[in-house]
Amino acid sequence: MDDYSILQLSDGTQLAYEVLGSDHKSEGASVPLVFVSGVTSCRGDTEKVSSLLAKHRQVLVYDHRGMGDSKTRKDDPFTIETLARDLLSLIQHLQWSEVALCGHSMGGIVVQSLLFLPFHRTDPTPLRFRVTHVVLACTTFTSNLDPRYGLKFARRPTGPLTRELIRELVRLNMLPNYDPEWFASEANQKRIEEIVDRGLIGRSPFKTILQQKRAVSQYDFTGFHSRLSPDTQFMIIHGELDEILPFYNVQGFLRLIPWARVVPVGDAPGSVPTLRFGHDWVEYFDPQVWYGVFEVFLQARCREKARL
Repeated sequence: MDDYSILQLSDGTQLAYEVLGSDHKSEGASVPLVFVSGVTSCRGDTEKVSSLLAKHRQVLVYDHRGMGDSKTRKDDPFTIETLARDLLSLIQHLQWSEVALCGHSMGGIVVQSLLFLPFHRTDPTPLRFRVTHVVLACTTFTSNLDPRYGLKFARRPTGPLTRELIRELVRLNMLPNYDPEWFASEANQKRIEEIVDRGLIGRSPFKTILQQKRAVSQYDFTGFHSRLSPDTQFMIIHGELDEILPFYNVQGFLRLIPWARVVPVGDAPGSVPTLRFGHDWVEYFDPQVWYGVFEVFLQARCREKARL
């Protein structure tokens, strides 16, 4: 994903982004979709799914400030709200009047923060576009206090970091994103090496990743979910084998957003075969499965409006 654009923000930040499927601009029925990534992730990490979805709609992928090809200043405050306002700037820059959002892990927290900007306690900011659909994937609504979960990094060994040692550190830090069986499977070893290679190129200074990790523990959404509009459809994707954020977050979301749906399980179009998958959901199942999940969810609104 080398062909990208840059959005220059007033604080000096440069956001690298790509709009896939730009030839679908004129198709008013297809709502554009934005992928908002998690800690350590870059815009190419969802490529297996985003490239399929881009065959029928515009798909925005971007690097958070300080990640990948995005730049930020050295004294960046780096909060979830800052990341939400970055996302707001990108969508407004593209002049989309409607948009669907998919936030994974930290990205799901950023998406929620974006939705809450109109109700901000000290700096309320209207959204000049309508959010039609939201996918919250392997994410949370409150800081994780359960010691069994969380983002943990392997300890850096002393001495010079050779390329092989760096590869091993990347591999070790990947472990919580997958369940042990998936990670040990011979069938997945080639893909794991591809992910390791991807992790060695164009990520960010470790300082930025630590800032992200700190940001996901310093936000407060108390009282905001009740102000969400039922006109925005929500779907929760979360695997039972997630080792970073607990699966029981699903029930928490359903209490906060009663009209939300959980990704269906079964053989029908728009379903996943099982909920036994880990934190890096996009690496589980054939990409066509996730393509179907998104398309069925995003098209539901069009069918419902047609019946009206």
